[in-house]
Amino acid sequence: MRLGGRTFAPSWIATAIMLALCVGFVSLGHWQWGRGVLRQAQTEEFARGADRAQPLGSHSLDEIARFQRVSLLGSFDTQHQFLLDNRSHEGRPGYEVLTPLDLLDGRTVLVNRGWAPFTGYRDRLPNVSFVASGAGAVVGRVDELPAAGLASGRAMPLVNGSWPKLTSFPDVAQLSVALGRKIEPRIVLLDPRAPNGYVRAWQPPGLSPMRHWSYAIQWWSFALATLVLWFVLSLRKEPASA
Repeated sequence: MRLGGRTFAPSWIATAIMLALCVGFVSLGHWQWGRGVLRQAQTEEFARGADRAQPLGSHSLDEIARFQRVSLLGSFDTQHQFLLDNRSHEGRPGYEVLTPLDLLDGRTVLVNRGWAPFTGYRDRLPNVSFVASGAGAVVGRVDELPAAGLASGRAMPLVNGSWPKLTSFPDVAQLSVALGRKIEPRIVLLDPRAPNGYVRAWQPPGLSPMRHWSYAIQWWSFALATLVLWFVLSLRKEPASA
């Protein structure tokens, strides 16, 4: 095909490379767009959860919508707490404090009391003790335990040893074994207005929807740029006529 003084003659190798790259870039763009849609749904769910606190009663936390505010009646077990390692806030390293709450009906729920800063020494954990005031109402949001992206980032709490116990991305079964009693499958994020807490700037997990959508547009732009580059490199000058 002639275009002006040039001939469009793409090689099959360049065409194959272009197609592979375009398919990859477009797929990554669709994946990022889907992640943005998911994050948008979580953001809306988080906003809806800010409504009036729902009494837990006899319901399991699994029956409550994620991020919904709930009210629980129980007393804190301040002698047996967990410190979630590798948790950051505004770029600073630290821990999130999980404290068992023994409900009046005998169940145990872990309450995330917020983020505490790293002390500067790995062998010196922060002092997270407090004086419990007996049975009372605790308000917070229903959430999942933080999950690690890689198995190498996980460290289960020790069964023996002193408290608080340091752990990194554990599952509920591991925490139950270390505590010595069954724990509810979800946790509660302590309300920012509640006493005995640390930094509690709760937000939906992951990047914002707009960040994912901007990444999707970038991937699609790469696909378009690859197509344009392939087209330009496939234009060849026609030999000068004698």
